[in-house]
Amino acid sequence: MPGSFPCRHSRSFGNPSRSRVLGPAVTGTTNVLTAASAASVERVVVVSSMVAVEINPKDWPQGKIRDESCWSDKEFCRSNESWYPVAKIAAEAAALEYGRETGLRVVTLNPALVFGPLLQPTINTSSQFLIYFLKGGPDETRDKLWHIVDVRDVADALLLLYEAPEASGRHICAPHFITARGLLGLLKSMYPGYPCIAEESIRDMDHPAPMTSGKLEKLGWSSRPLRETITDTVEFCREAGFLEDADGDDTPCRFPPLLNKV
Repeated sequence: MPGSFPCRHSRSFGNPSRSRVLGPAVTGTTNVLTAASAASVERVVVVSSMVAVEINPKDWPQGKIRDESCWSDKEFCRSNESWYPVAKIAAEAAALEYGRETGLRVVTLNPALVFGPLLQPTINTSSQFLIYFLKGGPDETRDKLWHIVDVRDVADALLLLYEAPEASGRHICAPHFITARGLLGLLKSMYPGYPCIAEESIRDMDHPAPMTSGKLEKLGWSSRPLRETITDTVEFCREAGFLEDADGDDTPCRFPPLLNKV
């Protein structure tokens, strides 16, 4: 779309250090926005993350649905040395503030955990999450309320935000939510041939109210059913060989450490 510009900071999944993510997140975002202003771009769409919305938000009632006015507690994340969420919170806040100060129309998208077929030949953290649930391993995880979205639906959301003149501010992109135990049960029913993680490896935890994608849906966005997303993700991983162990490799499958800190 003429006059619009997508801005995406790649997710620094893995176990990012403070120095690796904090400076580039804010400085990089601001540099792109400054360049967009200089080029007379009318609108910039910035990809943020669910981690800028859902982590221990201040003064937010446990049972209240989390919408775009909900922000993760940056200082709480900082105290836990969860630098990826700190970076995403800071970068999104800086982008929106830049828009308010300069008049550049900055729109943000906050996707959930993204499943779906991959373009790259390597496993990303979101896919590793699903692979771990199917193959099992030695790590514990929490019975967290996970929000999930299909990568193809994220692409549709980005196009919509580029094109819809009424789009403004933040937009949560998290149509499906399911607990870790619920996801385990679903995967066992869909793929009985896989060992899956042990029920006992999932630690209990309280569940807050879910996030809502209602603002995005009011613009005309819709999403695939969760079962379709899981089916297509698992099929891709099968074809790519991600669900098979290499000959002679007895290294256990591991749960992505970052996802135990979000």
